[in-house]
Amino acid sequence: MYSLLYAIYAIIIYPIIYIFPAYAANGAPVLFGGGTPLDRGRKLRGRRIFGNHKTVRGTVSSLIAGIAVGVIEYPFFHYMIFAAVLLTIGANVGDLFGSFVKRQLGVKSGKSFPIMDQYGFFVFALAFVFVFYRVGIPNVYGLIFITILTGAMHLLTNIGAYRLKLKEVPW
Repeated sequence: MYSLLYAIYAIIIYPIIYIFPAYAANGAPVLFGGGTPLDRGRKLRGRRIFGNHKTVRGTVSSLIAGIAVGVIEYPFFHYMIFAAVLLTIGANVGDLFGSFVKRQLGVKSGKSFPIMDQYGFFVFALAFVFVFYRVGIPNVYGLIFITILTGAMHLLTNIGAYRLKLKEVPW
C-alpha cells in the first residue's frame, strides 16, 4: 500500500505541484492581460515581433502569478522559490518565443499553431530549470505525466476560457 501511495505522489501529485508555477504563469494573462503590447507595434522584417496579444500587463501578471505560487509552495518545498522563478521566466520566454515564431512565419495573431501553442511555455519552463537549477525535478514518469496533462489541460482550459468569453478563440 505504501509503495502505491508513494507512486501516486511521485508520478502525479508532486509533478503537478512542481510545474504549477509555470501553469499559473501561463494562465494569468488570460485573466489579467490586455493593454499595451510588449512590442509596441514594432516590426521585424515587416512583421510584428509578438503581436497585440502579448502585453505588458499580461507579462507582469504572469510573473507575479508564477512567483506567488512559488511563495505559497516555499514552506513545504524550500527549493521551489528559485525553481518557481525559473519556471515562470521560462514559461514567459517560451510563450513569447512561440508568438515571435508565429508572427515571423506569417501566422496571424489568434490563429492556432499546433504543438507550439500547447507546449512552448512548458518546454521552455522545464528547460530553464534543467539548465539552471536541477533541484526537485520530478522523475521521468512524473515528467511524462505532466507532459500529457499539459496537452489535456491546455485544451480544456482554453475551451473554458473561450466559453467564459475570456478568450476570442478556443485554442
